[in-house]
Amino acid sequence: MLQSLIEVILPVFLVIGAGYIATYFGYFKEIHIDGIMKFTQGFAIPCLLFLAISHLDLSASFDPRLLGSFYSAAALCFTAGLFGARLIFRRDWEDCVAIGFCCLFSNSVLLGLPITERAYGPENLDGNYAIIAFHAPFCYGVGITVMEIIRNRGNGGTRMVRSVLSAMFRNALILGIALGFIVNLSGIGVPVVLDDALGLITRAALPGALFALGGVLVKYKPEGDLRTIAYVCAISLMLHPSLMWAFGKTTGLPQDLFRSGVLNAAMAPGFNAYIFASLYGRAKRVAASSVLIGTGVSILTVWFWLTLLG
Repeated sequence: MLQSLIEVILPVFLVIGAGYIATYFGYFKEIHIDGIMKFTQGFAIPCLLFLAISHLDLSASFDPRLLGSFYSAAALCFTAGLFGARLIFRRDWEDCVAIGFCCLFSNSVLLGLPITERAYGPENLDGNYAIIAFHAPFCYGVGITVMEIIRNRGNGGTRMVRSVLSAMFRNALILGIALGFIVNLSGIGVPVVLDDALGLITRAALPGALFALGGVLVKYKPEGDLRTIAYVCAISLMLHPSLMWAFGKTTGLPQDLFRSGVLNAAMAPGFNAYIFASLYGRAKRVAASSVLIGTGVSILTVWFWLTLLG
């Protein structure tokens, strides 16, 4: 469906492209993009997630079939990335964990939210927010745990737990999500004035983040083992949504949650994949190139999944 490409996907990638072009030609410097990214990732998007989760109908949104389907598929993709990197590409185990993380961490916030919103409307984002609420804790929990087990060969249990908790609770997105849950579950109402102020901030969150994502991609170069990068992109863009589709159909997910699950699974690796690789100094070129190439290729693969979803 050409219409879905033009009306849903291209506007999102045009904003990314605007950020890329403005940075590439020097109109925006790296320090400017870093500032926009810090504002969106460290403040505006946490406010967006706080506001969304504080107002969510938790009983309707947090369907265990959605979370089970999405994260079972994600875990299988991590496993495929981990062992594929080891058995096919002969990387050492620490590289394999970083490559597996690239296959695990889909860009559910910067790409999944705006594409789902444009495709199905803001009233159909409950499934997205449910996935996002567990995304960073799950992915970092899996990646850091496996990496610390490999690095310490199972002998650093206390250090491993400390590393996992430290990485997660330094993350502003997780803090925004946690505060949203506290407000929702406690029944404390957000004052109208504060709610309106947060609403103003959140309007800048996604477009600002998409523009900054384009600027960040300028410094990523398509380097490294192209076969490994192609393998990561195939898992992220095709295997993950395929598994999510199969699990969602098997468990009888409602249509709105099913669409959110498949589209989030179909997103390119997020640049958290590069952050994770940089944290451990492992497979950084593969991670950076996977983010860059996967984001570009996803213009076509997301169109494919949107067409299948109808």
